[in-house]
Amino acid sequence: MSSGHNSVAVVADLGESFGNYTIGDDGALLGLVTSSNIACGFHAGDPRIMDQTVKDCVERGIELGAHPGYPDLVGFGRRLIEATEEEIRTDVLYQLGALDAFARVHGGTISHVAPHGRMGSIAQTDAKHARAITDAVAAYNKDYIVICQRGLLAEESRKRGLEVGYVFLADRGYGDDGWPVPRSHEGGLIHDPELIGERSAQVVKEGTVRSVDGNVVPLGHDADVLLLHGDHPNVLANGTALRAALDAAGVRVTGLREVLEDKAKNAEAALAG
Repeated sequence: MSSGHNSVAVVADLGESFGNYTIGDDGALLGLVTSSNIACGFHAGDPRIMDQTVKDCVERGIELGAHPGYPDLVGFGRRLIEATEEEIRTDVLYQLGALDAFARVHGGTISHVAPHGRMGSIAQTDAKHARAITDAVAAYNKDYIVICQRGLLAEESRKRGLEVGYVFLADRGYGDDGWPVPRSHEGGLIHDPELIGERSAQVVKEGTVRSVDGNVVPLGHDADVLLLHGDHPNVLANGTALRAALDAAGVRVTGLREVLEDKAKNAEAALAG
């Protein structure tokens, strides 16, 4: 269970436009985040958008993250695809390699992997998905952090020697079980920027969240990184309010790697004390 801590990374899903279709305002979001989850061309994004997004992030010193998903442009990666374990593994590996090519060209390195949408959510409870994703990451680069919630994806990551960064979905409603409720559920997508900021500060400091039913419940894991969905209609207001709330609560906003280093040092100090 999370005991809360005083630093956190802020990440947004970026590069989710496609061709002539624009989703989100990546330029404005880059001023609010410390890390990025960049679409790798399967659920969204294309080579031109990936190239520009990576370039912009490197220039601003924002951590690069791969955001692999199902090959589902029409459904934005939010539909379950009946894929085999081998298909999932190779699809993720393909996307990691694609984003890494742009990272290398622009003098950056990928820091983490955050599986997107339905692929990412089902991997918390489905062993096939959890194995396939972590097999791909571990085979490609064991230095990559896996961003996820508690569950099988975190467990399989650790089995393969991969570090885990626990994520809180800042603009999503949570149930009494400490898990996000479906977007279709009442309160599943939060539209009040001030509420998003308040909840995020509470999660980082106290490790608890107020559920859609009004109960204060433990999240069940640390909030190492706070996620803003780039396609949320109020994402810029959400991000601004989130940063203001964290500042007011005395929470330091930094990169994910630094957050995890701080957490490790605090754990060592607690054991020594």
